[in-house]
Amino acid sequence: MTVIHSTALVDPAAQIDSSVSVGPYTVIGPHVRVGAGTTIGAHCVIEGHTTIGRDNHIFQFNSLGAIPQDKKYAGEPCELVIGDRNTVREFCTFNIGSPGDSGVTRVGNDNWIMAYVHLAHDCHVGNHTVFANNAQLAGHVHVGDWVILGGFTVVHQFVRLGAHSMTAMCSLLFADLPPFVMSQGQPAAARSMNFEGLRRRGFSPDRIAAVKGMHKALYREDLTLEQARARIASLTAQHPEAEADVQMMLGFLEGTSPQRGIVR
Repeated sequence: MTVIHSTALVDPAAQIDSSVSVGPYTVIGPHVRVGAGTTIGAHCVIEGHTTIGRDNHIFQFNSLGAIPQDKKYAGEPCELVIGDRNTVREFCTFNIGSPGDSGVTRVGNDNWIMAYVHLAHDCHVGNHTVFANNAQLAGHVHVGDWVILGGFTVVHQFVRLGAHSMTAMCSLLFADLPPFVMSQGQPAAARSMNFEGLRRRGFSPDRIAAVKGMHKALYREDLTLEQARARIASLTAQHPEAEADVQMMLGFLEGTSPQRGIVR
């Protein structure tokens, strides 16, 4: 049965699965839905049109589903959607979306989100990411699967981070970070590719060789972005196992606006 502490304030209209645990002094609003097996710690505020999936562990002192920090917001029924098996540590703030975008802030599955992380309106976070303490995302940021953000990383609005990319501590991202790239600095610059992370995730030597070829094309051969894309496209002939990786990189680069550019 649901274990709700006697001091928690849970609106009767909230849809809370019977296996959910809610800690002391937590406040849950009427438009909140929480899936099976999720635990919510003490002193949390979960409000707005917020949907939380199964088996999440939400620690104490979190604010989830508050209105966006956007002066244009006028009370529209935007959403926060959190998937399954996420860990959300203390003092995180996830805002709902805004009508100027999709209207949804979305967090996928199996993410490890440490203390004081901020997800602004309309951010989309994939699966299996790690956000270290004090990582801060402005509005409309899109984060791919398996991304790792070092502590105190700050991401400018509308920036995209490709799958398997990584930032060092105190990085400041003003441009898109392509898949596989490790970056560091203020503003962030590309340092290498996330080869060790790829090995741990089971990438074959052939796929890793293709990623090395992408790194060389983007950062070592003094090519324009168009020339680098052509060079990357040719890698599938040498590394057929990496076709999906090459296509992911090409798709990401195709979606980068000239005004934003990529981390160099």
